[in-house]
Amino acid sequence: MSGTLNKVMLIGNLGGDPEVRNFEFSKIVRFSIATSESYTNREGQRVEQTEWHNIVVSKKGLSDVCEQYLRKGMKVYIEGKIRTRSWQDSSGQQRQMTEINCLEMTMLSASTDRSQALSSSADFFPKKENRQFENDDLPF
Repeated sequence: MSGTLNKVMLIGNLGGDPEVRNFEFSKIVRFSIATSESYTNREGQRVEQTEWHNIVVSKKGLSDVCEQYLRKGMKVYIEGKIRTRSWQDSSGQQRQMTEINCLEMTMLSASTDRSQALSSSADFFPKKENRQFENDDLPF
């Protein structure tokens, strides 16, 4: 195979409310999600292992949805690419961070105010006359 692929798919829970940074023509939303797996070790004890993933959303429209609707503890599906960035901190040490550049996001938790979410989500999609969203027909 001659091609390469950089694709990540995660389902996890937000560790905190998203942090938003607004710039002149764009916005970046950052949050972390936890994924967990459990297994039984050789001694018969149940062990749970949790991984934390740093998520970065800069895609126009998607960053607005993340800012408006995501909250700590919500379960989300994230699809994106792994990115590693390096920088030098104020003390001169080289730092490195691995992040997930989010390209798609689906909320899997029930929204606290579903009616507000449904009415606001219509702004992101083409308008159709008499279009009604059912509770399980969320467009995001």
